[in-house]
Amino acid sequence: MIIAVDGSAASGKGTLAKRLAAHFDLAHLDTGGLYRALALYLMRQRISAETAEETVAAAAIADLDLRLIDDPVIRDDAVAHMASVIAAMPAVRAGFLRLQRDFASTPPVGTGAILDGRDIGSVVLPDAPIKFFVDADIEIRARRRTNELQAAGQSVMFRDVLADMQARDARDRGRTIAPLRAVEDAKQINTSDMDADQVFVAALAYIETTGT
Repeated sequence: MIIAVDGSAASGKGTLAKRLAAHFDLAHLDTGGLYRALALYLMRQRISAETAEETVAAAAIADLDLRLIDDPVIRDDAVAHMASVIAAMPAVRAGFLRLQRDFASTPPVGTGAILDGRDIGSVVLPDAPIKFFVDADIEIRARRRTNELQAAGQSVMFRDVLADMQARDARDRGRTIAPLRAVEDAKQINTSDMDADQVFVAALAYIETTGT
């Protein structure tokens, strides 16, 4: 079983992917974590979002320690901002493409794979038999992210998180290479008025209709 989950920031796509992975015994790859890990690596090399060069960022993939994906620091807002900037770089996306496809074709564990990100159904796994596109109203997403960051002990303001998310949405949806979009054969789920359990149940119901 191969499942592609795409969606906007704080839409709930990651939570859905994790729950589906556990339910169906699938290997899970948070592809956004790859970009965040690279962002953190570059920031530790004293490279900022304003000074990051595409060739340098792409070359750094070869030296990237993927264990950084498990570092809680990658969830910081500054890292997320940097990740959004480098994710718009074609050479960086190309550098991660093979890694993601290899993960799907040869999952390290389980009976299949589920990948979540921004371009899984459109670019990484266009032939995936099951695709989801998860979205929600931007103010609701910003509130979710604010609560998440504050719960983690970060001092953030809703208006700042909202402004950053608006800018991130613009970059994600407006970039030339692999923009965030819902492909025609993806099941779209708007989570604005849904909790995680409701989203999970809706996804399971759709998967049952595919006969997979």
